[in-house]
Amino acid sequence: MLELIQITNDPAFARRCDALGNFRLFVDLERLGKAERQAGRNTFISVHALDDVARVREVVRQSKLMVRVNPLNVGTPAEVDAVIAQGADMLMLPMFTQAHEVREFSALVNGRLPIVPLLETAGALECLEDWIATPGLTEVYVGLNDLHISLGHRFMFVPLAQGLVDRVAHAAHRQGLRFGFGGIARVDEGQLPGRDVLAEHLRLGSGSVILSRTFNRADDSGAFDAEVAKLRRAEAELSQRTPAQIEADRLRVASTINGIAASLAV
Repeated sequence: MLELIQITNDPAFARRCDALGNFRLFVDLERLGKAERQAGRNTFISVHALDDVARVREVVRQSKLMVRVNPLNVGTPAEVDAVIAQGADMLMLPMFTQAHEVREFSALVNGRLPIVPLLETAGALECLEDWIATPGLTEVYVGLNDLHISLGHRFMFVPLAQGLVDRVAHAAHRQGLRFGFGGIARVDEGQLPGRDVLAEHLRLGSGSVILSRTFNRADDSGAFDAEVAKLRRAEAELSQRTPAQIEADRLRVASTINGIAASLAV
């Protein structure tokens, strides 16, 4: 069963997710450079703060708490120490471009917590084999939003259609690491429907997926539990596919992605 990753700094909502089971809570402290590189795009810039880590930690009982820190910088040692002191279970490193950044981050953490490198740049993809065996890694997560921007693609799921996500999945599995990618909308929503994204997660042996910010909407938050249940039913159904059906779905999803990308061309 996929671990559903929910980005939140709301203790009440975190407690609700925790009670559903198979969730990971995610406090997002990344700020450096994010507004500049995503300027003009309909993307979410987190307003989470360090104190939110402890607030969420206090209410969760069975879920892991992951914290995304800032890209490696002179303040990283202090930030890592502070986040660990607040009760994080895992640390996510974003926006690295070279293998030495992952190794330096690993040295700073020094085995205190598992590390999740967030692969979201062309450079990180290019040097994948140079950092994938870094000590302390527990999972590789592919951030499709920034990765597709870095690669010059028009639609965030193009790296999936091109087999680039497959490459990362295979490398992670060879190292015995967990793997996840992208975000997922509600099962029957999204430019690429959530059901199709889910099908690709199962094909690639993914262990986790971030719920998109449209999954829990303020205007109908009461539907959240029902939508999670619907996703779980779809997951069970898709897990019963034959190899031939899985391949047919892969080809169909890739064609859909390429069609959407073409429609976005200038």
